[in-house]
Amino acid sequence: MHRARRTLAPYTYLAPFFTLFAAFGLFPLLYTAYVSLYRVELQTPGEMEWRGLGNYTALFTDAYFWTSLRNTFTIGVLSTVPQLMMALGLAHLLNHRLRGRTFFRTAVLLPYATSVAAATLVFAQLFGRDFGLINYLLGLVGCRPVDWQTGTVASQIAVSSIVVWRWTGYNALIYLAGMQSIPSELYEAAAMDGASPWRQFRHVTLPGLRPTIVFTTIVSTIGATQLFGEPLLFEGSAAGGISHQYQTLGLYLYEQGWGFFHLGRAAALAWVMLLLVLLLVGANALLARRRRGRGTER
Repeated sequence: MHRARRTLAPYTYLAPFFTLFAAFGLFPLLYTAYVSLYRVELQTPGEMEWRGLGNYTALFTDAYFWTSLRNTFTIGVLSTVPQLMMALGLAHLLNHRLRGRTFFRTAVLLPYATSVAAATLVFAQLFGRDFGLINYLLGLVGCRPVDWQTGTVASQIAVSSIVVWRWTGYNALIYLAGMQSIPSELYEAAAMDGASPWRQFRHVTLPGLRPTIVFTTIVSTIGATQLFGEPLLFEGSAAGGISHQYQTLGLYLYEQGWGFFHLGRAAALAWVMLLLVLLLVGANALLARRRRGRGTER
């Protein structure tokens, strides 16, 4: 009995996690795949009509799906690249001995702790066409007012700025933790060899942060693919603007399921998004492995 208890004890401790995961993770995932093969309407969820791959075919022949896919990619690039670069520079500054370091490290995390709804509503006012602060500042330098909620590029920049504001500090603290794990002896050796601060950052800090950079890139890619709250609250419409100019895949899924009541098509889109995330994460991991291999060869 004692040996049996020792054998079963680890599985007993893990049982609550696997039970919750099966109930709220695995079962919804498999059921969504099942529903994606049927025609299911929100008004009559009990009536299911077999469609096979018809929901997927309807998605791939819908022009708005490709528009939302393109918008997701462009908004993801506009938000992820500046966000990670700014976070890296901010972490490099916070890594130095500054007065009030604890205050600044706490302050950079405040945007992440702010509610998505509150942050988006404030930015929507800032990017207002007639009385927004951004257009007021542009007018001071002689620029014409920009309609941030109607133009394609302008609206995507506005939505991306909300994401950048919320997540830059969070990623900066992750980079800061990675920088503090780099041995100080490497910097001392580089300084003795006459390396400038920029060369130390390039040849010591960046190689030491490579796993952390890969992690933040993957997490940011997943977040960009699932972007929903910011574009939804920016104008308050699941259409993503009057011409769908900033409608993401998350908004398109919401519109199909709860706007047009096509639960089967929304389930199919959910699986397409899952496969897209897996593809992007796999591509990032493959690129990181190749760069690591090239660095080892050198």
